[in-house]
Parts: sequence; structure tokens; C-alpha cells
Amino acid sequence: MSTVNPEPLWRPDPQRTAEAQVTRFQTWAAERHGAPSDGGYPALHRWSVDELETFWKAVTEWFDVRFSTPFTRVLGDRAMPGAQWFPGATLNYAEHALRAAAGRPDEPALLYVDETHEPRPVTWAELSRQVGSLAAELRRLGVRPGDRVSAYVPNIPQAVVALLATAAVGGVWTSCAPDFGARSVLDRFQQVEPVVLFTVDGYRYGGKEHDRRDAVAELRRELPSLRAVVHIPLLGTETPEGALDWSALTAVDQEPTFEQVPFDHPLWVLYSSGTTGLPKAIVQSQGGILVEHLKQLGLHCDLGSGDRFFWYTSTGWMMWNFLVSGLLTGTTVVLYDGSPGHPDTGAQWRIAERTGATLYGTSAAYVMACRKADVHPARDFDLSKVRCVATTGSPLPPDGFRWLHEEVHDDLWIASVSGGTDVCSCFAGAVPTLPVYTGELQAPCLGTDLQAWDPSGRPVVDEVGELVVTNPMPSMPVYFWNDPDGSRYHDSYFDTYPGAWRHGDWITLTSRGTVVIHGRSDSTLNRQGVRMGSADIYEAVERLPEIKESLVIGIEQPDGGYWMPLFVHLAPGAVLDQALLDRIKRTIREELSPRHVPDEVIEVPGVPHTLTGKRIEVPVKRLLQGTPLEKAVNPGSIDNLDLLHFYQDLARKRA
Repeated sequence: MSTVNPEPLWRPDPQRTAEAQVTRFQTWAAERHGAPSDGGYPALHRWSVDELETFWKAVTEWFDVRFSTPFTRVLGDRAMPGAQWFPGATLNYAEHALRAAAGRPDEPALLYVDETHEPRPVTWAELSRQVGSLAAELRRLGVRPGDRVSAYVPNIPQAVVALLATAAVGGVWTSCAPDFGARSVLDRFQQVEPVVLFTVDGYRYGGKEHDRRDAVAELRRELPSLRAVVHIPLLGTETPEGALDWSALTAVDQEPTFEQVPFDHPLWVLYSSGTTGLPKAIVQSQGGILVEHLKQLGLHCDLGSGDRFFWYTSTGWMMWNFLVSGLLTGTTVVLYDGSPGHPDTGAQWRIAERTGATLYGTSAAYVMACRKADVHPARDFDLSKVRCVATTGSPLPPDGFRWLHEEVHDDLWIASVSGGTDVCSCFAGAVPTLPVYTGELQAPCLGTDLQAWDPSGRPVVDEVGELVVTNPMPSMPVYFWNDPDGSRYHDSYFDTYPGAWRHGDWITLTSRGTVVIHGRSDSTLNRQGVRMGSADIYEAVERLPEIKESLVIGIEQPDGGYWMPLFVHLAPGAVLDQALLDRIKRTIREELSPRHVPDEVIEVPGVPHTLTGKRIEVPVKRLLQGTPLEKAVNPGSIDNLDLLHFYQDLARKRA
């Protein structure tokens, strides 16, 4: 990769840099904790990984984390897996999430938006009251610290109330979006055996109502651990027999009381996509998430009490949990429940305008869809309050950076971020005081010793390597559910480089300190010994207006050869004729290299995704290698199982 210094797309002005919370934190930490006062963010980052315990102690002080019993030290054991954070300390996540209620009771904590695009506020006082009422009812239902509370709900205020009430009583939260089928939900919830289930009767998406009562009935039948089911009548139906009514449980005017739990007490269970087996049930802790999200949202996203934080997400994706944590910084959180493109592709920009969002988060795929649909956000909407557009889910291509810069406004901080469900946070991404370079993440995050390693475990710069984290992070899983000896946890991250977290992404750390994400390393393309990421190919090919989406797979052949097909889902009206074939191959040859040119370009009816919208490369590769469908993929993890039959049939024909 070239090490020449390009001109940045954007630089923060001196005022923004001076006012950023990370700048003020550095000045304060220099006075109190020996952090470097000079050298800006790079010096602060180096200190944060070299002096890991001092850094995290400083974070807890800066954000005034309330420990009801003190910690004996910051890090009891540094070993990965198994690092012990803040042993001896007790606290409560929900208590911190509701702190702003005391000083700003009548200001909005939540702004709820559905497909009418009319924001409805929930004040801090009302949020706190509902949490207090529901937490008391959960206790009456016998929910004790460590009990699991599950939810089959969309991105609505009731979901936030239920999460915070669960955390308040020391329960363990877990949620799925109601567009997940019952089998997908059971693959997740049956692992953790919840005692309470919050459900909706249905949801609205794309201008239509979707009744989910049959799915709810199946969940109730198949979850024998349930002691109570709570009905949220989003579509206005009657409470089913044997269920409790949401409004009755949240009607009492009661201040919440917060169970003080150990720092490493489970807060929630998140799930991997589970494309090739049962989803991993990833457990993260109350304290670990609290301090990691305060750092991430306060210092990196620069959020505070004057901000409005919108991220397009569903309750089945870790970004929803991350969004709710905006409350920790006193920020107003914007919840949108509906289609990202209803009634038109510009819908999310309209929501940003109507809610006054200051940080607007979306997917790279949505940005590129807007570019293809010729959407003009700044022309059509008042986005003057949007200071930052953040993207995740997949790498934002350079064209996406340029489009945002030109079509939103030229003083826009563009934060492409990368992390994972596994840590419910970011390894690299937003830094308000650093320049933005096209196609690159600004820097590794504080407290994260992010490196790119070659196969022998040597760090490399300006070269593609495995994404590795060499020091523990507080939000790393405390364990996986139903993994008594820890072997599944160990094998997921620590089997390649013992003692170092290998995430499964290809990255480049540049000599300028920026980060480039190339895609998943477990679906690496390896032509003639040259490794490449699939994201590079998608970025080049999907610039062509005829290509709606693509999927590239590299398959080792029994004879030692290598077959690399490119599957293309065409835009309406496009035809895969010789002229388009030639343009696809020429684009890849000229923008990447001749080695990247696929062996075949094959038109497909669609590209399959996980339920959280990520292209599935490894299961398709397995199908093409002849693995039976039921062994290649967990059917409940895929958005459109019918699409996989195309790849299965292709494998049969080739065989």
C-alpha cells in the first residue's frame, strides 16, 4: 500500500479541536495522571495503551463513574481471555444511564420516530419513572440478579425502558428484532433460558403492518423457562391469555432502585450471526460496557448533553445497544422504527433533519444506495445541525466519503468505524480532533493496542495483515453462554495468536496512523499467493450503475487450482451482456490489479445476507465446495434462504 501522504478530505478547525471532549480530557489527564500534554491524539493513544490501568482509572474519574464499593485495583489479571477488570467494585449501568433525569427532567431523553417521521419525545423524568415502575414489577415477578430477560421488540421506547429496568434489577438483557423468524429467535433465546419475554403483536415496515402473533405463540411454547410474558400492543391488539399488559406494568409513579452488582456482572447477551452453526451467545458486563461506552461515546463520538444521537439500527444488532448507551453521556437518543428507505431512499436524512440529529449513524450500504439513487441530502433537507455522519456494517468506500463531503456539507466530520458484536464497541474509527482521509478510518481507539500482524505474528505497517488487539478491553466478553470450559470463546479469538485477540478482519495500519479495513480474513481471496479483501472488489464493481450488489468467492480446487467467481445482482433493466462483462473486468484490472479479475462473472437473483445485513461469503463458499445446505449454513441466520438454492444448484452443475 502506498505510504505517500495524500491531502485529507477534512480537517477539524481549531475551535472544534479545542472544544472536543478528548482535548479537554487530555489536558486534565496530563495534570492528574501523567498523560502527555503535547503531541495531540497520537501521543494520548500511545499513553493509553502503554499505561492501560492509569488510562482506564482516568476514564472512570473523568466521567464520574459511581462505584458503590471501591475497586482494589484496575486490572487484576491481564491475561486474555480472562482479564479481570476493577475487582471488588460494584455499580449499576442503568443508574448511570438515567443520571441526567435529576438535572434535566423535562428535556427529551428519547425521540421516537416511526414511518410518519414525526418525532415524539420521552422526557428524562418519564423514562426514569417508567424504568422505576417496570423494575419494581420485575422484582415482584421474581426476577433476580443473573436471571435472563428477553425481548422480541423493534426499536421503540418500550425496548429502552425494558433494557434499563432489567439492568436496574441486575437481570441479563437479550433482544431480537421482530423481523427475525421464530426459529432464529429460538436459536438464540433457548441457549440462555429467559424467565421473562417482552413481545410486540407486530410491527410496521415499508408502509405495511406485519402481524407477529403466531411467532410470539411459538416462542411461548418453545421457551419453557418463561415465568411471564409482557404484551406491547404496537398494532393495537388485545393482550393474549396468560400475558401481562405493558401499560399496567409501567403505570406506577416510582423512582427506580438500582441493584449494585460486581463490575463483571453480566449486562446483556449479544449473538454472532450464526451463519454456520448456533449463534455464539456473547456475554458482556455491566461495568465493562459502562466504561467502554463512556469512552467511545464521550471521547470518540464527542457526545454530551446538547447532542442528539441517531443511528439506524434494529434491536437484533449491537449498534442498538451502543445507541442506547448514548444516555450515559446525557445525550438525547433518537429511535427510528421502520424501513430505512420509506417512503423514499432519502428517508434517513429526513429523520436527521426532523430530530435535529448532531451525530447521524448509518450503514455504508445506505450511503452508497443514496449515491446510486441520486439523492441530494443537503439540497432537500436542512442538515445544518449534523456535525458528524458515522458509518459501520462494512467499510465505507472512498466514493462514499467523497459523496458525503459533497452532498451533505464540506465541513462534515465523516467517521467510518469498525469493531464488532464481540466487544460491542469499536477498535478504530471516530476521533474529532484528527483529519479524515478518503477511504480510511481516522485512528485506533483509546485503550486499544490495535495492530496488523503477518502470519508469523509480526506487526506490519503499510501492509495488509490480520486485525489483532494485544491488550484486554473492558467490553471483551466475560464468557460465552453454555461454554463451560471456555473452549468456544478461546477458539473464536485466541487460537491463531495465543494471548492476542484475532478478530478475523484484514486491515492496513498506515504510517500516518490511519486504518484501512479490507474485509473478513476468513473469506480471504488468495490469488497466486497475494491475499486481498473482498471489500476492495465490492467497492470497485459496485460503482458501476448496472450492479446493485456483488459477492466474490475464492475457492481452492482439489487439483491445486483456484476458482474465483464474481456474482452480480443487477440493477433493474440492466443486462449482463459482453459490454458489461468487459467493463466489470476492465474496472477491476485498472483499479485493483490483473490478479483480481474474476474467473467468471455470474448473474444471480440476489446476494444473501445475515439477519443484520452482512453479505455471507463463507457459507456460499462451502456450498460451492459441495457442502450440503443444512451443514453449510444455519437457515435461521439468513435473510432469504431461497437465494442459497441458486448457489447450491450451481455447485451441483459444476460437480
